[in-house]
Amino acid sequence: MTGYDSMEAMLVLLALVVLAIPVAVIALIFGYSGLRRRLEQAEREITALKEGQTAPLNARETEVASKPFAPPSADAKTQEAVAPTPPAQVAKPPQPRAAVPPPPPPQPRPPSPVAQALADLGPWLQQNWFYAVSAASLALAGIFLVQYGMENGLLPPRARVAAALAFGAALIGVGEFIRRRFGDGVQSATAYLPSVFSGAGIVTLFGAILSARMLYDLIGGGAAMGGMVIVALVAMVLGWMHGPLLVAVGVIGAYGAPVVLESSNSDASPLFAFFVVIAVLGLGVDTIRRWGWISALTLLLAYFMGFVLVLDGGGAVAWTGQLYFAVLPLLAILIPARALQPDHAGPPALLGVLARLTLGTRQRGASWPTFPTLLAFASVAASTVILLMMWKPGASEIWLSVGLLTVLSAVLISWSHRAPALQDAALLPPLALLLSVFAQSENRRVTYTTFTQTYADNAEAAFPWVITVLVGIGAVISLLAVWRALRGGQFAVIWAVVAAVYAPAMAIMLEMGWQPAAVIGSYPWALHAAMLAVLMALFAERFARQDGAARLRVSFAVMSALACMAFAFVIVLSAVALTVALAVTVLAAAALDAKWNLKPLGWFIAAGVITLGYRLVVDPGLDYAENGPLAGVLLAYGGTLAAFVASLWFLRSVERPTAKVMLDSAAWSTAGLLVSILLLRWITSSVGQDLVQTHWTFGLTAAIWLGLALAQIQRSEGRTVGLLDKARWALAAVFGLIGAAALVTATVEANPLLASTYNWTSGTEISDSTARRMARAQVYGPVLVNTLAAAYLMPALVLLLGALRLGAIDKRIRLTLAGVGSALVALWGFTVIRHFWQGGEAMPLSLGISQPEQYTYTIVLLGFGALLFYQSLARRSALIRKAGLVVIGLAVAKVFLIDVTDLDGLTRVFSLLVLGLALAVLAWLNRWAQERDRVSDAQPPTEPPALPPS
Repeated sequence: MTGYDSMEAMLVLLALVVLAIPVAVIALIFGYSGLRRRLEQAEREITALKEGQTAPLNARETEVASKPFAPPSADAKTQEAVAPTPPAQVAKPPQPRAAVPPPPPPQPRPPSPVAQALADLGPWLQQNWFYAVSAASLALAGIFLVQYGMENGLLPPRARVAAALAFGAALIGVGEFIRRRFGDGVQSATAYLPSVFSGAGIVTLFGAILSARMLYDLIGGGAAMGGMVIVALVAMVLGWMHGPLLVAVGVIGAYGAPVVLESSNSDASPLFAFFVVIAVLGLGVDTIRRWGWISALTLLLAYFMGFVLVLDGGGAVAWTGQLYFAVLPLLAILIPARALQPDHAGPPALLGVLARLTLGTRQRGASWPTFPTLLAFASVAASTVILLMMWKPGASEIWLSVGLLTVLSAVLISWSHRAPALQDAALLPPLALLLSVFAQSENRRVTYTTFTQTYADNAEAAFPWVITVLVGIGAVISLLAVWRALRGGQFAVIWAVVAAVYAPAMAIMLEMGWQPAAVIGSYPWALHAAMLAVLMALFAERFARQDGAARLRVSFAVMSALACMAFAFVIVLSAVALTVALAVTVLAAAALDAKWNLKPLGWFIAAGVITLGYRLVVDPGLDYAENGPLAGVLLAYGGTLAAFVASLWFLRSVERPTAKVMLDSAAWSTAGLLVSILLLRWITSSVGQDLVQTHWTFGLTAAIWLGLALAQIQRSEGRTVGLLDKARWALAAVFGLIGAAALVTATVEANPLLASTYNWTSGTEISDSTARRMARAQVYGPVLVNTLAAAYLMPALVLLLGALRLGAIDKRIRLTLAGVGSALVALWGFTVIRHFWQGGEAMPLSLGISQPEQYTYTIVLLGFGALLFYQSLARRSALIRKAGLVVIGLAVAKVFLIDVTDLDGLTRVFSLLVLGLALAVLAWLNRWAQERDRVSDAQPPTEPPALPPS
């Protein structure tokens, strides 16, 4: 043997020693720690007996024994029962209070087995480390015996293998002789030695069989597998007698043997079968003796060694490795259950761990998942992740991975109906399958590239069925989930959700990554979505037949069917038709809910309202509304508005507050959008040119965004408690800021009253930019129905309507909305009067105010104040009366401060005359109203009070 080979052998020996010591230590701790605790308990009982106690006292007995106690006599008991309380005047000598012993300290919680094992690791390792080293050394001696004979040519191959087999059998024989002759107990001098020799013999036998197959090709694959099965059975029998140390040594040695024989250049794929046999060995011992850590060790080494093989392996190793990782979780589930049908009880792994972490160990329901449940979940999770990662260049390996994930999904879904603890584990392979389908498109794998290039070189190529196959796989898993849901049980509703979601989710993954419409066409791809809608309708019928009046699961299937229909619409319809189709699905959901009492459809309605709002505002949005064909705009916005109103009508008799609020706010905001858009288009067509940054464009923009903000506030119903309500208020704030910015621009920068003055009749040629600014400063349209109404009256109506309808919000917000809306109405009235007297081209205030215009402002102020005063009398509202007095006061101030100086002649006379007569009449009405209110407060009047003399 060369120096390099010797160094390699030493490294292998060192690796096996390091790997064997912790396992052997953990195995021995469980036996040694139990004996140690029993010895300590015996010592405490002997000490208690010496002190005169027959048994150790618990905390309650210790507290009672610490107090002085004398058994009372029968007379004393009677006197204590009938004697009255001694009078207070009888003096008793003070008695010294007996010292109360302190309460016993709280008993510490016993450590877990793992913590106890770690605590005992150091002391045991200091005394017994040589046992593990001895086992590893003996095992390596048998394996290196074969290698040495091969390198030096001392014996023919058959003799070398025979010598290794004989050496392994001899080691097992020595171990059995020591166990039978001297024993294997902890107190005997030969403790652990039988396990050491027998474990080394098992490893040697495994190494000899692997050498005969992989080094010398003396036996075929079937013979090698049969031999390893026989050795595994021998190890299980010996492990039953010797304890977990022998099993651990055998498992570690078996998985480590291929590392020693790595010099072979033959195909490594048969090693996967060998690893499966060892996994069955380790798990089989656990299911018989319930040494759980043996199963954990076995699966850990099985996954580690298998992953090492597939990292650099190609050819047969690629597909055999996938089969290997698909088999391991089945073994981890079935062998501990000892049956072909798993029956794992208790909470699922994820739910149990989360409950334990959140509720704590002392809370009810916070039970920890059982060890077989955790083992099965870990194995399924590891296999699904590895199968998801094992992408090779060949398409066959990809399809094998997809097929194995599909089989695992089907098997676990059908198996777990009697194992409630495996519900979350059964969902892992379907999720990995969805990710694998999407990952093929992201990484441009062979299957995806072949699919996308189907018609690139040959227009007459056959139809690619890969999309149909993948959608069919999703439909099969949904069918299995329906079967699980129809069987009932604790998780029937969850499986109904999986059935309604999985197949559409597969189609969505394909749409996001593969874009099938670009290859097979829109209509064939939409037909797939339509077939899924039919499948979901069948699911709804099955659930309705079983559930009767309970419609929760039916609602899930109906929502999925509607979503599949909407998905088909997205594929084939244009922008306008898609918007109308989505509105129709919302209407259908409302109608189905009203007819069959499908309450969860309210979620679909809410999602549909949000989606339609996005389409109306963003995509294709306001840009299409301004520039698209009028018929399409009317169909999109008018059809959506009609669908919202009809949905509200359908839900009028059912209790759906959230859906009704969403539909109501959407209807009002859509109506405002439609009116604003039609006004903008009408003004643009009337003006004859597409002007931007005008008072009407900013005003209509403000009306749109303020309406959207108020719709969000209405949906929150004035609450700011939940996360969703806070998100709605945040959206309302963003929309409100956009609307407020547009409104300020319309009233300040783009206000025609504040525009620069241009000489329209000078005849001087002006530049194009100046002409555009002059055109933007003009007012277009007749009086009352013109661009001023679009700029100021529309946002004013939006704000006033919001203040009127939003009764649940803070009163200060409503007053702010009403105040700003009223101010905009006043501004609109002022501009209307100016437009009436000056025309659309002379709106700037810098051109001056004529006397008729000035007098009109006075008359309008007096008339509006009188109207408010009359309403205050009719409604007996002190607030409206004060508002009327404020308006009249403004009129008085205007007459004396402005009209007296600006007006002249009869106009000034009529202004003062009208003001005086109006104030006299209002004063008389104010006195009569005060007298009426005084009499009404005193007693109910039988007849109205007489009017005061004029």
